[in-house]
Amino acid sequence: MQKNTTFAQKIFENFMELDKNRIATGNTKEDYLARKKFISDFYALWIAANTTKHIFNKSLNSFIEVKYLSLNETAGKAAYNYKSTLAVTFLTEILENAKIQKDKKGNPMFENPKPNVKNQARFSKIFTMYYEKTALGKIKLTVGELRGSRQKVQYCITAIEND
Repeated sequence: MQKNTTFAQKIFENFMELDKNRIATGNTKEDYLARKKFISDFYALWIAANTTKHIFNKSLNSFIEVKYLSLNETAGKAAYNYKSTLAVTFLTEILENAKIQKDKKGNPMFENPKPNVKNQARFSKIFTMYYEKTALGKIKLTVGELRGSRQKVQYCITAIEND
């Protein structure tokens, strides 16, 4: 365990099953909170290593920015599921290689933001993209386009359970 681990964290870790990346694998509230912290810590390290805070996506032909909203939304949603938490560890790969859905004419498909979702209010479009990761499966990347600037912002990452 790390030197700065609190007594409470030590107790939780003794009762939680962790994988080799130290991600909690169970379904308790403590597991959810541990995964949420893992995701927040991962984003902090990613941002420190990627100071531009954006990655070019070939399919979207645009940079995808990583902002506080990206961390906040992903940590809240992905932490519910172990596979989604694990998917976050492939952030750069997902941002670079996720494929946008296209219509029959080859135009990028998008949705309008949900009117009752406060976090989506700043977006003019919501793009749903997918990335297939060997041994993990399909990963969904949601990207919002900011009103005015048209800047693309990573909104959320989740693993898609196999049907």
